[in-house]
Amino acid sequence: MLLPINDDNPLEGITHAYVTWALIAANVVVFLLVQHGYRPEIDIASAFGYGAIPAVVTHAAVLPDEYVRLPPELTLVSYMFLHGGWLHLIGNMAFLWVFGDNVEDALGHARFLAFYLLCGIAGGLAHALAVPASPAPLIGASAGVSGLVGAYLMLHPNVRIWVLVFLRIPLRIPAIWPLGAWIGFQLWNLVTSGDEETAWWAHMGGLLAGAVLIIVMRRKGVPLWVLTRNGTPDGRPPV
Repeated sequence: MLLPINDDNPLEGITHAYVTWALIAANVVVFLLVQHGYRPEIDIASAFGYGAIPAVVTHAAVLPDEYVRLPPELTLVSYMFLHGGWLHLIGNMAFLWVFGDNVEDALGHARFLAFYLLCGIAGGLAHALAVPASPAPLIGASAGVSGLVGAYLMLHPNVRIWVLVFLRIPLRIPAIWPLGAWIGFQLWNLVTSGDEETAWWAHMGGLLAGAVLIIVMRRKGVPLWVLTRNGTPDGRPPV
């Protein structure tokens, strides 16, 4: 397991990643106030009311009235702000914290918000199409975060990032290695895993959306696949 904790990648087009911070805050607030810090007796209602249920999204089933909070189409957005526990929340927010600011820098604030939501919607749709009759609600920011991974690799594959390997061993290595390993892990599980509790198709849908959308949505003049910056391979200025 690889958990990103920091990158050596300064901002160039914006001064502060306001939207990234706001998204992190929104996820934490929803977890505490709507999910009540994951109290199971309350969380069932919030998961079914605001989660994206494939059978409901594809109109193969109808949600009981007592659980209806939003039209099925809007749950493709609301599901992104729910989480299945503290570890689920912290893991997704770590990815958002490390990679969100530089993707926001490449897009600008408004387009970054649209980008993030579109990646989440793409992931939700991919999951719904993969298991159209499933009655289990999809929750979590993983599809939006996967979009950030795809975009970051398209922008800064060689920037060095700090990761915790197995949540214990700190390593500072080019982004392409841990993120490439993360993508390989998703693909492996997509093909081989029988774990229906993890939405591998949502991850891949968000990842592919992010890799494509960054090409057309980035600010004018922002290059792709930057291997060096200021003459050094890791994004730091020469000393």
